[in-house]
Amino acid sequence: MSKKLLEESVGKELLAQGLTIACAESCTGGLLTSRLTDIAGSSAYVMGSVVSYTNRIKESLVGVRHETLLSHGAVSEETAREMAEGIARAIGTDIGVGITGIAGPGGGTKQKPVGLVFIAVSGPRGTMVKENHFSGARTEIKRQTTDTALELTRAYLEQLKREQA
Repeated sequence: MSKKLLEESVGKELLAQGLTIACAESCTGGLLTSRLTDIAGSSAYVMGSVVSYTNRIKESLVGVRHETLLSHGAVSEETAREMAEGIARAIGTDIGVGITGIAGPGGGTKQKPVGLVFIAVSGPRGTMVKENHFSGARTEIKRQTTDTALELTRAYLEQLKREQA
């Protein structure tokens, strides 16, 4: 599926199901929200987003617990989960997407290398989180992350539709 079709596919499915979405993005710096809003009419389902680049913003605006950041770090499954759930709660949407990772070129460690990204999608059927290991330059990692986030969101919405049928 072409990259533009990913955004369109997610948008069409959100519209068809009458659902809204919000994003909490860290390493992608708003790229996912930008891609979603590249589609005409997206104001019907995209309610807002927060670029939560720092732990302070993850806590104060998105609702990630301080204990989670201390115990697991900003780049973790637990933080991505709380970002997705927290942004949906904060903005009042049906679906929340949380993205946290290391886009590089610096900032990686042996335990958490550059390209490690956690993506969470939260909604009526709970929260799913996927650990990803991307490679390439910073912009390539950001693009791969948003491609994967859109694919995960689409799969989540398709599962929701099947369960409601």
